[in-house]
Parts: sequence; structure tokens; C-alpha cells
Amino acid sequence: MLKFWVLVVAALAFSSCSRRGEISTVGEVDLFTLNYGNFEDELNVFDLADAGEIDTHLVMRDGFFYIANGKSRKIIELNSYGDLLSLYYSADSARNLDFAKTNEENATKKAVAYPFNTLGPLAVDGEKSLYAVDTLPPERFEKDEERRLLLSNVVLRFDLNGKFHDYIGQQGPGGTPFPFVKNIYTTLSNELVVVCKTNDGLNVFWFARNGFLLYNVLITSASIPKVEGEEDAHFSIESAIPDLNEHRLYLKIDYYEDVIDDDLKVLAGIEYAKTILFPLDVETGQYEDGLEIPGYERTFSDGAVSKDVSEVPFDFLGVTQNGWLFFIVPTDFGYLIQMVQPDGQSIVKRTLSIDHSKVLYHSLSLSAEGILSGLFVRRENALLSWWRTDLLLSSFNAN
Repeated sequence: MLKFWVLVVAALAFSSCSRRGEISTVGEVDLFTLNYGNFEDELNVFDLADAGEIDTHLVMRDGFFYIANGKSRKIIELNSYGDLLSLYYSADSARNLDFAKTNEENATKKAVAYPFNTLGPLAVDGEKSLYAVDTLPPERFEKDEERRLLLSNVVLRFDLNGKFHDYIGQQGPGGTPFPFVKNIYTTLSNELVVVCKTNDGLNVFWFARNGFLLYNVLITSASIPKVEGEEDAHFSIESAIPDLNEHRLYLKIDYYEDVIDDDLKVLAGIEYAKTILFPLDVETGQYEDGLEIPGYERTFSDGAVSKDVSEVPFDFLGVTQNGWLFFIVPTDFGYLIQMVQPDGQSIVKRTLSIDHSKVLYHSLSLSAEGILSGLFVRRENALLSWWRTDLLLSSFNAN
């Protein structure tokens, strides 16, 4: 039988609610904007001839922003003022190379040509090595017939100076391509963690700092711990995110239960029941006691009297170097951030005020320190903002 901890809200100075029961707002700092286009410091996110999704990813490390712009097949590095510091570009898609021409004259800036195909998520380690998910050319795709997977993704590795080092596959440098890569992470030990989506769950590859494989973790419905009282529940393996200090994964599982029509006595659907976060020791393969994460109660109203309240799960955003677990859910007023201590003894909730009607696409990044950054694609331009949730949590710990 598996035990799990239930969160207890701490009644401390930084209470999650105000006197009127409203959740406090974290102040947004708008840093800079980026224009749309094909120049080096612009983003290409719209193509009227292409109905595909916006494929742009953000990561922030040590105050520097790295953006993978899939449509223009480039990666840009900017400081907090929006100044372009590094450009990784596909030569056949570049429109203006003034920045590349000044590369040799300014040692603080670099331009790197590389034949990108379809850029995905990014990660940057403490040595400023840059990791980027890319798709191989179709003729280099492989198939895993047994698991019915198309193997097409690799992780490109560039060193501090922008030099392409190698690509990492399942076994390490030059290895077999990955199935679809959901996200990549780097730890405080400069180890790379690649999380792949499979037909029956997730496959996590954990690499040493030299790029060679340390752990290959398969997460399927058969491997998930059983939870008392939820034997008949449906569940979804939503995400796996690594601890930044130890060889541990945090696995987010959402549970759903059948809804029976009382009059007809037939199945009327399913509804969300609970979320449990399972820590997994990747060295031993053993799950630790689960932590139940409260859902978000959403109220729908048909008028002045009729109200319908339903609970929905938070998305798992990440974990900080101090072990705070970050969860997020969209609301009518923006986003609600739920920050949970690893022992489950306290929780802090804050609102991020965002006008959803003005945002066409967004990408969020949580730093190891606990700074939340966002790239918001709007009609007129793209906005880079951050929220200093790290200061909030530092003050919370001090009290």
C-alpha cells in the first residue's frame, strides 16, 4: 500500500490569500519586446501560407534569454535589455548577416552557422553549454518496431564559445535518435535529462556531463504505484521533471473517476479526481511516498443564482534548486501559480495578471533560482517579462 502526503497550508506572514480571501498578485516586470521579421534580432512566428503552430521556445539562465525560433530556424541569446549577444542560424534561411559580420570584431558576441531542421526545446547548463532539440532529415529517421515509435529527434550540443560539439542520442554522443522529445533539462551538476513521449507513457534518458548515458527510465501505466482508493480510477502520466540536486524524478499523475448518471444508471463521463506527485529515485528505481497536489476550483455561472464548481489539475512547471515545486493553471485573470515545498508542509499561491485576449502564444521558463520568465507572442510584437518569485520565496523562508 502506498502512502501519500496531503498538503498543509502554512499560516505564515506570506499567506497565499489577502484579507478578503483574494490571492495576491506577483508584480510583472516587462523587460523588452521583439519585432516580427527575418532579421537577426526578430522573430518569425507568422506565415499566412502555413497554418501550423507557432514553434518557439524560451529558456532563461543567469539573466540571459535563449529563444529557439523554429520557423526561422535560429536560436538567439539576449540580455535582459534585449541586446542580441549570440546568434545560431541556418545559413540558407538567414536574411541579414550584419551581426555575423561583426562577430570577429567583438569577442562578447558570436554568430554560429548550423543547418537546423525543426528546432524544439532548449536547455543551458552552468558552463554555458547550449542544448537544442532538433529533427534529423527524413532519410536518417529510424523505427522502433517493437514499441511502434518513430525515432527522429536528437539533442545538439554547443560549447561556451558557440562551437558545435556533437549531437546526443539515446546512448549518448552520436547515438540512436530519440522518439518525440517533450522537454530537456540540465541539473546543477551539468547533467542533461531528456524526457520523451511514447505510446504508453514517458521515456527519460539521464546523461552525465560528458554526454554518456547514466540512466534510462521507462515510465508506463504498469510501473506507476498503486494508490489506495483509486484502484478503478483512470490516470494520465502528465510529466516527469528532474530534481536539480539529486538523481530523482518528480512524476505528475492525474487521476480521473467515472461519473454515473443517477437516473439512468449509466456512465455519463469522467471527471478529475486528484493529482499525485511521485518522487522516483532513478538510481534504485524505487518510488517514494506520493504528494497530493490540490487542484484548482473553477466556477461557472449561468446567472445570478446558478453556479457550477469543478476542479481541474494544475500543470507541473518545474522545481527550483531549493526544492520548491511550481504548478500553474490559466484563470480568467491570467495564471495562478502554486508553489509547494518538497515536504508538502506549506504552499504559496500567487496570481500572474495576463490578458489572454492579447496573447496568441506563450512560452514559460522557470530558472533554478525560482525566477519565472515568459515570452508572449502578441499581434504587434513579442514581449519578454519575468516575475521575481525567487524573492517571494526567499522572504517566505526567512519568516
